[in-house]
Amino acid sequence: MTERSFYYIGIAFFGMINGIFNPFFVIVFQVSIYLMAEPLFGSTAAIAYFASLMLSTGTVILGGIPAALYERYIGATDDSTVTSLWIWLAGTAILALPAAGNFIKIGL
Repeated sequence: MTERSFYYIGIAFFGMINGIFNPFFVIVFQVSIYLMAEPLFGSTAAIAYFASLMLSTGTVILGGIPAALYERYIGATDDSTVTSLWIWLAGTAILALPAAGNFIKIGL
């Protein structure tokens, strides 16, 4: 495993925590019922998984925006720098803060 792998694992972990334990999951779930009831055959479990996946993906994307802006600012052209990976990790951790209380209370 390379040094970057640990950053990616941390980013995915915070995305997963936010997707599963987010207190706003109920709102996203209700929206997903209206949008995905037909494609997912009305399966409540599949819609819940889809809502969790939407929250997780949104966390990773939104957490990466400051890192992308930093890379643009410094003019990085190749892979992500260690600093931008730290920014991405910190962004996803900050976005996962609302879910951290539920994660600690419920556990994984």
